[in-house]
Amino acid sequence: MTKSLKFAAIGIDHRHIFGMAANMIDAGAEFAGWWTDGSPPPLQGFIQRFPDVPRVKTVDALLSDPKIDLIMISCVPADRADYAIAAMRAGKDVMTDKPGCTTLPQLDAIKAAQAETGRIWTVDFSERFEVPSMTRAAALVAEGAIGKVIQTTGLGPHRLNAPSRPDWFFQRDRYGGILCDIGSHQIDQFLFLTGNTDATIQRAFVANYANSDHPGLQDFGEIVLQAGDAHGYIRVDWYTPDALPTWGDGRLTILGTEGYIELRKYVDVAGEDGTDHLFVVNKDRCERIDCTDAGLPYFARLSDDIAYRTGTAVPQAHTFKAMELAIKAQMIAEGQL
Repeated sequence: MTKSLKFAAIGIDHRHIFGMAANMIDAGAEFAGWWTDGSPPPLQGFIQRFPDVPRVKTVDALLSDPKIDLIMISCVPADRADYAIAAMRAGKDVMTDKPGCTTLPQLDAIKAAQAETGRIWTVDFSERFEVPSMTRAAALVAEGAIGKVIQTTGLGPHRLNAPSRPDWFFQRDRYGGILCDIGSHQIDQFLFLTGNTDATIQRAFVANYANSDHPGLQDFGEIVLQAGDAHGYIRVDWYTPDALPTWGDGRLTILGTEGYIELRKYVDVAGEDGTDHLFVVNKDRCERIDCTDAGLPYFARLSDDIAYRTGTAVPQAHTFKAMELAIKAQMIAEGQL
C-alpha cells in the first residue's frame, strides 16, 4: 500500500487553485500547506474553502518538507516557471495552472530541469481535466463513435470582470497574452483528440477591440492549426455578456469522418439546465448524453503517476508541446516569430 500523497500550493493568484486543490483532495490526497505573496484577490475565498490548511511563511518551508510530494502553482503566470524549476530541483513533482509558462526560454529551462530531475511537470488544462463531458467525449472518440477525427473547433469565451482583476491581469508580460493563456486549453484538446504529437500554426491573431482603457489586455484571439489530415480552429475572448449565468459559454465541436460530437461545457443557452451537455450524431445516434457520472480521471491518475513514476495522466511530451504551440501562436500573432 502506497503512502497518502501530500501536496502544497505556491501562489493563489488565480482561482483555478480552488479546482486544482479540491480535485486532488477528492482523489485522496492531503493538502499540507500553502504560501502566497501578499493578499491576492482569491485569498479570503481560499481561506474559507480550505480553513484547516496552514499558511506557511516561506516557499522554502514547503520545498524543504520531505513529506510533500506535489507542489501546485497558481501564482502570476510569468512567475510560474521559476517556482516549478525550484520545486523540481527540491525533489517535488509539479502541477501548475495554465499557462505553465509564458516564454520559450522559460519552457526550455523547465524542460532542462525536468530532464535533470526526472520529476513530473504537468499543467492542469482545466477545460479538459475538470470537465466530465470531456471525459465522456474522449471515450466516444476512442470507441470510434465518430470515425477518424479530422477537425476540432474550440471556443473559449470568458467574462472579464475588470473591476475585480488585479493589475497583472492587464499586463501583457505578466499574463503571457490571450493565446498563451486561454488558447493553451484548446491546443491541448486539439492534440489530444486528434492523436497528434505536433502541429503547424497556420494563423494566429490577437486584438483589443473593446477595452481601450486597458491597452495591455488582449480581448480577442484566434488560432488555426493543422497536423496532417487534422485541422483545428480556436477562438478565445473576454466578451461574455452579463446576462449569461456563468463565466463563459465554452464549446467544443469534434468532427469525425462518421459523425460529430458537440460539447456545451458550462451552459446550454435556452436549452437544458446544468452543465456538461454532450451531443453525439452519427449513423445510428442523434442524442444528448448525460455526463454527470463520467468522472475526472486526470487527478487520480496523476496521484498514481507520482507514486509509481508512470505517465498515465498525460504524457510529459504532450504538456511540453501544448505550451510550446501556445507560446509560438502568441509570438506569431504579435509578429515576434
